[in-house]
Amino acid sequence: MKRKAKISRKTKETNINVDLNIDGKGKYKIETGIGFLNHMLEQLSKHSSMDINLKAKGDTHIDLHHTTEDTGIAIGECLKKASKKFVGIKRYAHALIPMDETLTRVAIDMSNRPYLIWNVKLKVEKLGEMDTELFKEWFQAFSQAAGITMHIENIYGDNSHHIIESCFKGLARSLRAALEMDPRNKNAIPSTKGSL
Repeated sequence: MKRKAKISRKTKETNINVDLNIDGKGKYKIETGIGFLNHMLEQLSKHSSMDINLKAKGDTHIDLHHTTEDTGIAIGECLKKASKKFVGIKRYAHALIPMDETLTRVAIDMSNRPYLIWNVKLKVEKLGEMDTELFKEWFQAFSQAAGITMHIENIYGDNSHHIIESCFKGLARSLRAALEMDPRNKNAIPSTKGSL
């Protein structure tokens, strides 16, 4: 079963194309028009081992909000489509990610019940050209579109770049583990309800 998907998402604010392979090698081509967001989505691809090709054009002349949020939606929708209704996956996973002085914990449930707990405080208002408040918007959009419960907590850290990067890497490693096929239940939905 190939776990791949493509989607196109076009609104009056953004035009986004995503091609995603869950069982990839962490290859990526990311073009959002926002340098720091590109860097974070590259981390997501590399550390989850998902191949992600994404091209986004947005109304960045207004601000970066729509492009940031809509890339979260588009990647989330593509991941959900590629996951084939979560059959045979391990479902739950967590990661504890150190990055220099920073330590971040990410725990996820591929439950089809989206929920975000975001316990992350940043000391600066911008990273590159991005308003730091937009990172929560990305994770919220991704969580909703993919149907994932996500708890993200920065335990400690000083450098805001390190804190955000550790959040993306924590999500990536958690996705890699949660989406791994369970050899003991490879044809089953991991729920007593029989569906997610």
